[in-house]
Amino acid sequence: MTLLYCGSIFQQHDTGQHPENAQRLRSIKQKLSSSDVLARCRQPEWEPATIDQLTLVHRAELIESVSDFADSGGGRIEADTIVSPRSFEVAKSAAGAACNAVKRVIAGEDDSALCLIRPPGHHALPGQPMGFCLLNNVAVAAKYAISQLDCNQVMIVDWDVHHGNGTQAIFWSDPQVGFVSMHRYPFYPGSGNHDETGSGDGLGTTLNVPIRFGTSRREQLDAFRVAVESIAEKIKPELILISAGFDSHAQDPIGSLGLESEDFTELTTIVQNVAQTHASGRIVSLLEGGYNPDALAESVDCHLQQLMTDI
Repeated sequence: MTLLYCGSIFQQHDTGQHPENAQRLRSIKQKLSSSDVLARCRQPEWEPATIDQLTLVHRAELIESVSDFADSGGGRIEADTIVSPRSFEVAKSAAGAACNAVKRVIAGEDDSALCLIRPPGHHALPGQPMGFCLLNNVAVAAKYAISQLDCNQVMIVDWDVHHGNGTQAIFWSDPQVGFVSMHRYPFYPGSGNHDETGSGDGLGTTLNVPIRFGTSRREQLDAFRVAVESIAEKIKPELILISAGFDSHAQDPIGSLGLESEDFTELTTIVQNVAQTHASGRIVSLLEGGYNPDALAESVDCHLQQLMTDI
């Protein structure tokens, strides 16, 4: 059984016709409801992230500015990112779901959890929303695990088609968090080349796998496996977090690296194998991108089915 977080609150981040919209989650839920997957998952309750949890990653000024912007009616908080009146509360709930999932998985309630949350998070910087993201959910979860749950080493694996620049920046010099990102390059947001490997005590704990458009599916999957195994061997994680974007899918209108839905089964299996070796199987996965609703739903279904499979 896998823990599943998919509350209706995440549809209250109203972005209109923006590509990152509530239809993404509706399509996922419809797909999962058509099989027995939902019945085989436990759906716990959770609380929104506290300000203390958010400030493990974000500056107080950023938190206040997003809250105030939502309270004033919202709009575009930056070029790509929309805020509605409920968006700050929804974003706190997304980060809270991630923290709750981490707490339960570390406590041994289940080996894995999937958080079907929005807005996404991996572009958000300590003091700046960016690229559809308000708060960096995966970074808050990692910091929470280390600071509050006595987890010494965490690995974040990001397979979204866009480089997780926010997550990379947050953990750039942190030796307790390994970061692996496989993404299209050159592409938005312009970062994530091979030579970006961290600094100071965190030198060598960041590993980017930039993929040029047209690279075969097999090459991508093999490169991902090598990278994940390499960083895991280096930092020996006790917990693995996945920034699970599905916009590398061949049908995605924004990204696309030619992957098919079943490739996310293999990506998940690669992470599971590493988690079994180093992290007692502990995985928490957080939804990031994916903008073709049907392809997203099918890919998430593949991902969740594999998370629920013993290896």
